[in-house]
Amino acid sequence: MKRRLIAAIGIAGMVVSVAACGSDSKDGKAQGADAKELTVWLTVDAQNNWPDLVKAADAAVQKKHPGIDIKHEYYGWPDKNTKLDAVLATDKAPDVVEMGNSEMLGYMVKGAFAPVDPARFTNSAAWLDGLKTSVTYDGKTYGVPYYAGGRVANWRKDIAASVGVRTPPKTYAELTADLDRIQKKEGGKFSAWYQPTRDWYAGMSFVYDAGGSIAKEEGGQWKATLSSPESVKGLTEFKNVVGKYMHGDRTKDESDRYIVYGQGKSAMIFAAAWEGATAADPKNDKTGKLKDNLENFVMPGPSGKNMPVFLGGSDLAIPVKSKAQGVAAEWIDAFTGTSGQKGLMAKGNLPNNKTDLATLKNDPATAVPATAAESSWFVPMAPGWGQVEKAQVLQTMLQSIGTGRKSVEAAAKDADAAIDKVINNK
Repeated sequence: MKRRLIAAIGIAGMVVSVAACGSDSKDGKAQGADAKELTVWLTVDAQNNWPDLVKAADAAVQKKHPGIDIKHEYYGWPDKNTKLDAVLATDKAPDVVEMGNSEMLGYMVKGAFAPVDPARFTNSAAWLDGLKTSVTYDGKTYGVPYYAGGRVANWRKDIAASVGVRTPPKTYAELTADLDRIQKKEGGKFSAWYQPTRDWYAGMSFVYDAGGSIAKEEGGQWKATLSSPESVKGLTEFKNVVGKYMHGDRTKDESDRYIVYGQGKSAMIFAAAWEGATAADPKNDKTGKLKDNLENFVMPGPSGKNMPVFLGGSDLAIPVKSKAQGVAAEWIDAFTGTSGQKGLMAKGNLPNNKTDLATLKNDPATAVPATAAESSWFVPMAPGWGQVEKAQVLQTMLQSIGTGRKSVEAAAKDADAAIDKVINNK
């Protein structure tokens, strides 16, 4: 599921003094520890796929706080933030809210969430880097990682076998050699690797693999770095991939990639782990061959290491206006703790911590996404990052590169200029 950062919340009165409304009072007793009501907002993913885990967390809190009334509201991803933005300006804020990890920053910058003590939460010392970064701003922690979703390579075993390849590649050189053979056999109207040009998650993976970055912080100020030699090296390889293997529309993003993959005119994608299986769903598989012929593998990077991936996922936060912050923290810990993570893993999710992630590497069914998630990157935690996303600076740059409208160097330089104008603005 694609989750976009909310660039500007724009709610009058939302910024409240964290010192006055923090999760711990001066006498050490958590604010709202004796609350009689708790309101939890989650997305429909929990409602539809793991309602038993929600009930278990409720039961744990109700055992400690007999008589507490726990209310749940469930939202679709496109609807949740609109409702949240409205209630954050009132005294009707929920006590726990689920956020996409790329949505957290805009709300943390605006002071919408209360700080939490990571030591209060199970496995916090081992939280996955991409999720830990997403709940951290200005040296404080404002949320708890919930679960993760990684990105993997997925290809058609039948097409690979048609050119004599029986096992997935372990190195980038092996990958490109295999794709060259597939491209030659299938012809110019076929995409050996369907890689939408505007897919900035993939494009930035090449950048970080080459040692580059989107932006770096120095002396309290952020500076765009896409035109650095390292970043240009990664962007150049991304351009090579698009030029050699992507023979579809080079102005598209990744939103319908699984649908295109299901049409049978491509041999491989580098995508969210769920996309291959979704392409193979009978309603999307126009070939009738994908169910038994798709295979995930860890994406090798040109650097010789596994390609660093954008680690998507969800976090749980406590709005600063919550009157039940103490109980909210207890509910979050019950929901995201050891038993909760086991339940989430059983549903096909990646856990929020490296300890549990290591256990998935021993299971062939989960080894690929678990291994891929070990190397990850995340967006710059800069106050103006939401404005960068809203302006689609990265997508525009990648499209200019992929279509040949600009050279890599010129496109990167222009992107840096656009980023620098807003990245330090709150």
